[in-house]
Amino acid sequence: MKTKTPPLNIYPPTNNALLAELSPTDYQRLLPHLEPVALPLGWSVYEAGGKMDHVFFLTEGIVSLLYVMENGASAEIAITGNEGLVGISLFMGGESTPSRAVVQSAGQAYKLPAKLLKQEFERGGELQHLLLRYTQALITQMAQTAVCNRHHTVEQQLCRWLLLSLDRLPSNELRMTQELIANMLGVRREGVTEAAGHLQDAGIIEYQRGHITVLDRPKLEQRVCECYSVVKRESDRLLRPKLAA
Repeated sequence: MKTKTPPLNIYPPTNNALLAELSPTDYQRLLPHLEPVALPLGWSVYEAGGKMDHVFFLTEGIVSLLYVMENGASAEIAITGNEGLVGISLFMGGESTPSRAVVQSAGQAYKLPAKLLKQEFERGGELQHLLLRYTQALITQMAQTAVCNRHHTVEQQLCRWLLLSLDRLPSNELRMTQELIANMLGVRREGVTEAAGHLQDAGIIEYQRGHITVLDRPKLEQRVCECYSVVKRESDRLLRPKLAA
């Protein structure tokens, strides 16, 4: 049975927050080179150590950035949705990265050739400033994830992960098995099962066959650790300054 490829070009490039912030002149200069691509669930946008040929501006869906150990174990270090892009190494001086990027929630993106991105970045204009602000927000998320994984409970980590994912989705439903969540958080599946059970017993989520429905977001926000608000506040400050004002 073949996997259905999501339809392309439903969303315009401006559904990506970074592209939407560009001036008409800069946007029109990029537009002919932006190619729409589907992001099917589980697809690897790039592998650790692999050369990157394109940067991907998401218009829908979620991509997880994962660090993979030699023994195959992995842990999520950050996620991105239509607020950003995948492939920051291309304009940060590298051609590859030790992490891998995998589609966590199916969607769409527009890819831009690496050569063109570098040319635009070296112009030193509006796009450069947007990309640097996004990178700072991403670094904050990575740093806070590391602190959270070290100092907070699995339940708090799960709450953080659910809220960050919900912020990037159009609904309150996520398709994700407990095993995959455990791989994302870098914890044992039994820990995720127990944490999810507590949230379900409290009427906060409903979990059934790989589908998670958040029933009560305010209660979920009450249970999450400070890490979620730190990441969201910094993201809003850097990427949505009008909202953060």
